[in-house]
Amino acid sequence: MSSAKHPTNASSDLREPVAPEWVGIDHVQLAIPNGAEDDARAFYVGVLGLSEVPKPPLLAARGGAWFEAGNVRVHVGAEESFVAANKAHPALTMDNLTSYIESSGLDVKWNNEIVGLIRCHVFDPFGNRIELVQT
Repeated sequence: MSSAKHPTNASSDLREPVAPEWVGIDHVQLAIPNGAEDDARAFYVGVLGLSEVPKPPLLAARGGAWFEAGNVRVHVGAEESFVAANKAHPALTMDNLTSYIESSGLDVKWNNEIVGLIRCHVFDPFGNRIELVQT
């Protein structure tokens, strides 16, 4: 751990706080059941077209897998007491959403509640909800 003072602990520091400069999300993590990595690969690589990337060795020992394509990064982590995220979800963006869905045969639920936004929801093999959004 660094010996540097954490900014929120500096009671005598009267400088104006610096606002965070958000640029994006590095990744989202979804839970999967223990031992379900092959099913995750079949869906995230075989269906959604992401590529699996190696996890660092210490993290790989915990199970799970990492997938990505461009700036989209999805990590799945194996959990003993797995519960699907059927409301909480990542929203992944793509350029060719409609044609992709038409050609993929994915069972999706289209949603038009936000005017001007083309989006749908799909569930991974474990019941985790994933939103797909047209850029």
